[in-house]
Amino acid sequence: MKKLPERTCVITKEKTLKKDLIRVVRDKQGNVQVDITGKANGRGAYLKKDPSVINKARTTKALEKILEVPIPDYIYDEMLNIIK
Repeated sequence: MKKLPERTCVITKEKTLKKDLIRVVRDKQGNVQVDITGKANGRGAYLKKDPSVINKARTTKALEKILEVPIPDYIYDEMLNIIK
């Protein structure tokens, strides 16, 4: 039986299947993007596909602390659009 990859949400600390999470990536130049494929190079952080989790990440600036760069508002808006 094949083992399915799991990752931890940085907000809820809940281990979930990778396909149920959204990955945000910071590359070496400091650019931040939403990684739909889950394979982009760079430091990644995972968020649960839940609007309340994404909004909590925006208010607590948890992604900024983990990725060590400012996260523009359009990144959060893009994540919200993806899960709708």
